[in-house]
Amino acid sequence: MRTLYCGQLRAEHIDKTVTLFGWVDRRRDHGGVIFLDLRDRDGVVQIVSDPERTPASYPVADQVRNEYVVKIEGRVSQRPPESLNPNLPTGQVEIYAKNIELLSAVRKQLPFQISTAEEENVREELRLKYRYLDLRRERMSRNLRLRHEVMKAIRRFLEDQEGFVEVETPVLTRSTPEGARDYVLPSRVNPGEWYALPQSPQLFKQLLMVAGMDRYYQIARCFRDEDLRADRQPEFTQLDMEMSFMDQEEILALNESLVAHIFKAVKGIDLPHPFPRMTYAEAMDRYGSDKPDTRYGLELVEVSDIVKDSGFKVFSGAVKSGGQVKVLPIPGGNDAISNVRIKPGGDVFKVATDAGAKGLAYIRVREGGEIDTIGAIKDNLSDEQKQTLLERTGAAAGHLLLFGAGPTDTVNAALDKVRQAIAAELDLIDNNKLNFLWVTDFPMFEWNGDENRYEALHHPFTAPHPDEVDDLTTARAVAYDLVLNGYEIGGGSLRIYQPDVQAKVFETIGLSDDEAREKFGFFVDAFDFGAPPHGGIAYGLDRLVMLMAEETSIRDAIAFPKTQQARCLLTQAPSKVDARQLKELHVKSTYKPKEKEKE
Repeated sequence: MRTLYCGQLRAEHIDKTVTLFGWVDRRRDHGGVIFLDLRDRDGVVQIVSDPERTPASYPVADQVRNEYVVKIEGRVSQRPPESLNPNLPTGQVEIYAKNIELLSAVRKQLPFQISTAEEENVREELRLKYRYLDLRRERMSRNLRLRHEVMKAIRRFLEDQEGFVEVETPVLTRSTPEGARDYVLPSRVNPGEWYALPQSPQLFKQLLMVAGMDRYYQIARCFRDEDLRADRQPEFTQLDMEMSFMDQEEILALNESLVAHIFKAVKGIDLPHPFPRMTYAEAMDRYGSDKPDTRYGLELVEVSDIVKDSGFKVFSGAVKSGGQVKVLPIPGGNDAISNVRIKPGGDVFKVATDAGAKGLAYIRVREGGEIDTIGAIKDNLSDEQKQTLLERTGAAAGHLLLFGAGPTDTVNAALDKVRQAIAAELDLIDNNKLNFLWVTDFPMFEWNGDENRYEALHHPFTAPHPDEVDDLTTARAVAYDLVLNGYEIGGGSLRIYQPDVQAKVFETIGLSDDEAREKFGFFVDAFDFGAPPHGGIAYGLDRLVMLMAEETSIRDAIAFPKTQQARCLLTQAPSKVDARQLKELHVKSTYKPKEKEKE
């Protein structure tokens, strides 16, 4: 039916007769001659209907409006010199429409403008409700095509260059403790029993290594019932990879080549590699984050040893109780950040307290190294301590020193958030940079004070460093995350393949032998039949596409996303189901609406 897509037309097609289909992007009536911008997935081309030159098409051209679906038959012509549009790929040509056929009209008022020329900011709720209209817009169409190109590049590289095999793993599986809450589904044919949707294909991909698949990948759908934010969704897509008989160095090198291939194939960007590396301990010490944005400085400086004996009890007390005192030195901060903003009620104060801190202490450095501060800090730091602080932090005239004091995790979290906010405010971030970073040597476990037990920082199948197996509570994992501009885009590890080490990990996280057998028996049994050393990685494809598309929300990289309340505004899911369906599943809801909801 179609000769070409609208966006494919160029000067080489002049004098050819073509058949096009698409939506009317814009209609303009110039004193009798009607111009239509016709849009399809590939772009926009100008259509001309002239009552004298193309009389057959004119009545329909006079009738159509924005977003009408039409068929155009006509001849490609050179645009007049005064009408050339260098900003449009099709800007050298136009189509004189011999015939226009109206295929579908718009019968309701459009909820927002879709036209490429008139694209406007629209409330996200409205965009998600009418997602099929939002996806017509050039920005979203471009994002989805970019996503397709990323997946195509992945498949070409892994299959054609590296010998990977794509294998699908089950979506209906059993619930296992892997971190976030599972989405669970009742089984009709097995009353009283439940499936879980996979948080990742972790166990299956390791079993594929035991099965001898050697190099597996999958573009997998995953599900996690967790609190949402701009770069999270309840259902998401990840590139899942697992490899046998490869050590960490080989895995990182292969993945650097993969990422470089994606950026070259999709964006035409040559990425230098190998990528820089940083241990987890160094990242937390310097940035307060295990996914630091290294496009700018503003590194944290620990000063616990300098102030531990000071008379300022906020500092000395934090160190005495096992915490830390850290400083965020901000060049030019004296002029940029007022006292009011740091004190209770100020925006900088709020950023810190939202991250768990009780507040921020501060010092201003004046000309000649003079320190300007107030209250207890001023009265309880000796001249020697002040001088050492200046030397340690590299502070000079104009610097603002923001102090965090308390439990180490809280100090890091608060100063990390303040660092990000200040960098954005002071325009320190070079948005043209692509700073990749491997973060390695994560701790095996972290302490869960609420449950009074250790839990795996990544998952309980991560291998410890071989020389640290004797005390797993302090061991480092052979784990690695790939960070891009402050976002974790991928993470993986070498896996445990020795049954005795796996049993020791289960014991460390508080699983009894019976519990481990009940939850993971099918998995650990496989290791008794000859398991190869193996490791892998998973990439958050939605997040990667978001960054490559230069978007700030993961929802703009997904065709039909959900809100931060895990709702689909298009289909109104989740929704109630018929009582008969619940009866078939042997399920009964105990939920009771609140009085306000009843009203």
